[in-house]
Amino acid sequence: MSLAERIRERLAVLAPQKVELTDESGQNVGHEGAKDGGSHFRLTIVSSAFAGLKPIDRHRRVYETLGPLMQREIHALAVRALTPDEL
Repeated sequence: MSLAERIRERLAVLAPQKVELTDESGQNVGHEGAKDGGSHFRLTIVSSAFAGLKPIDRHRRVYETLGPLMQREIHALAVRALTPDEL
């Protein structure tokens, strides 16, 4: 299973209505984190699980959901977390 598939699998617990995941690792060749195999991703996720949460808490929820993937496999993750009403 690819890293992108594992990310999507973990994010499924947030019952997202939409997930856009872009691997930007190729744009970061030679970057310090890329040297150790860490990947760079851009994520837009829409879920009612973010209702009532501040942006920083939405990001924390995503990071907690990804768990150990954030420790090694994912070096950088740009997150845009929205509720369905914010589309």
